[in-house]
Amino acid sequence: MTQPHISSPYELKSLSLRNRTVMAPMCQYAVDAKDGIPNEWHYVHYVSRAVGGTGLIIMEMTDIEPDGRITDYCLGLWSDAHIPAFKRIISEVHKHGAKIGIQIAHAGRKAEHVDQPVGPSDKAFSDAYRKPRALSTEEVLAMVGKFKDAARRAVEAGVDTIELHGAHGYLIHQFHSPLINDRTDEYGQDRALFGEQVIQAVRTVMPPDMPLIIRVSAAEYADGGYELAEVIDVFRRYRDAGADLFHVSSGGEAPVGSRKPSFHPGYQVPLARELKAALGVPVIAVGMLDDAKLAEATLAEGDADLVAVGRGMLRDPYWALHAIQANAGSDAGSVASGFIPRQYQRGY
Repeated sequence: MTQPHISSPYELKSLSLRNRTVMAPMCQYAVDAKDGIPNEWHYVHYVSRAVGGTGLIIMEMTDIEPDGRITDYCLGLWSDAHIPAFKRIISEVHKHGAKIGIQIAHAGRKAEHVDQPVGPSDKAFSDAYRKPRALSTEEVLAMVGKFKDAARRAVEAGVDTIELHGAHGYLIHQFHSPLINDRTDEYGQDRALFGEQVIQAVRTVMPPDMPLIIRVSAAEYADGGYELAEVIDVFRRYRDAGADLFHVSSGGEAPVGSRKPSFHPGYQVPLARELKAALGVPVIAVGMLDDAKLAEATLAEGDADLVAVGRGMLRDPYWALHAIQANAGSDAGSVASGFIPRQYQRGY
C-alpha cells in the first residue's frame, strides 16, 4: 500500500497529528453579539473540518483585548468568560480525531472598528485606515501580559497547541518591521524584543511539552520592505525564545508596492523551505496549496513538514480527506479509510 506523505502522521512534542493537513486560521467575522465569544457558526465551522479529516485545525485570529480586534465581529480571549464556548468547540473537535489550536493576536494599527488604534508608531496602514497612537513603553509591557493571559485561557479551554500571529502586519509583525517601528526606546532599538517577550511570557503558561507555533511574514511587499535574509535573525530569536514551529506566510504589512508577488499556487513554498533550512525548525507551508498534488509535492520534497489550506477548506470541509484520496492512487480506499467517519464509509 502506497502511503502518501500527506496522510502520514506527524509528531512534535506532545502534538500528535493523524496526517499532515492543517486548516489555516481564517477570520469568519461572525460574532454577531460583538462580545468575542464563539457561537454556533464557529462550532459548526470547526467541527465539520474535524469530521472532514483535517489533522490540525487552527482557529481564526483571536484577540487579546477588545480594541485589538480587526472588527468587532472577531473572536476574543480577553476574559475568562470566553473559555466555555471555546472549550465546547475544542472538545467536539477532539471527538472526531483532529487536533486544534487557537491563533492569538492583536491587530495593532490594523484594527478597523476603534476610534484610535495603537501600534509601535503613529504610522497608519494606509490612507484608508485611522492613524494609530504609539504605545508607551509601559503599555507595550502590559500588552505582553495580555498575550500571556489569553494563552492561559486557551490552555484552560483544552487546546493542543497555540499559534501566535506574527504575520500580515498585525502587532508582533509591526514591531519587527523596520517600515513601521521607528521607536527610540528599547522596543525600537531591538525590534525582536516585543515578539521575543511575548513568546517567553506565553511559554510560562503552556505545558512544557506543548508546541508553540508562530506565524510569520517571511518577506514584505511594500517598497523598502524586508527580505527573509534581513529578518532571519529576528526569527532565530523567536526560535530561541520558545517557538517550536514556524507557519510561513508573507506580506500584509502595508499596501503592496513594486515588489508585488505573482500569487501563483505555492508561491510562498520557497520561503518556507529557506526558513526551515536557515533555522533548522519544522515549518508549515501555506498559500494557494489547494491542489492536492501540489500539497503532496511540497511535503514529498521536504519543503515543509505540514501544509495549511485556507480557501480550499472554505469551499470543501472534506478537503483533507479528498486530498488524501487524490494522492493514494490505487490504494485510495485503504489509505483514506482511516480518516472517513464510520457514518459516511458506505458513501466511499
